[in-house]
Amino acid sequence: MSLALITGSSGHVGSNLIRELTKQNYKIRCIDFDGDHRAYEGFDVEVIKGDITERDSLVPIFKDVEIVFHTAALKHVVLSERSPEQSVETNILGIQNVIAAANLNNVEKVIFTSSDKAVNPTNVMGTSKLMGERLITAANSNKRGKGPIFASTRFGNVLGSSGSVVSVFHNQIIKGGPVTLTNKNMTRFNILMEDSIKMVSWCLQNMKGGEIFVPKLNSYRVIDFAKVFSKEKDIKIIGIRA
Repeated sequence: MSLALITGSSGHVGSNLIRELTKQNYKIRCIDFDGDHRAYEGFDVEVIKGDITERDSLVPIFKDVEIVFHTAALKHVVLSERSPEQSVETNILGIQNVIAAANLNNVEKVIFTSSDKAVNPTNVMGTSKLMGERLITAANSNKRGKGPIFASTRFGNVLGSSGSVVSVFHNQIIKGGPVTLTNKNMTRFNILMEDSIKMVSWCLQNMKGGEIFVPKLNSYRVIDFAKVFSKEKDIKIIGIRA
């Protein structure tokens, strides 16, 4: 039975990966930085408190691991803009630490979950995700002989996850509105959670090393979605954030 390691395991993607890997009869080890332990209820997983920004503590956690799913990240756009040093530490240096720990333990495969915001990034979060992809690709290029193969996969906004447009609109409507948009021309790519997990599983089976897997997703105008979602509530344009 293969041992899979999930970073960011208490997050939306990580917790759903636990569910999928359990179906596939993996042994599962999770790195949790003081997260929501409800993610593990009903599952036979090994949970280790750890921090991807601390390289020395990661190395022993990766022992005997065959597959790593690296989902841990600082994903909030506004928080990343306000504290870019935290994005660098988590989304860039953290990935370097994951790469180092995987190399030292001769892990077989490492999959990094990136973001559509890595395309021509205009914000700190997207820039840090792009840098993470480059580090993963470089790690695969620098591989000599035995050792991990590395690949990245990009997600659109995972529908229904924390901070997604559905969650924001839902909370605003519960409070009586209005539904807020930064700009009427804004567009989004969305992916269902079940499809994102299927994509990760497909990548695991098909990766050769060095790829950035990008799903084909249709974009839509957020204002069209807001009109359907808000029903009788007002839609307020609040301007593009800094």
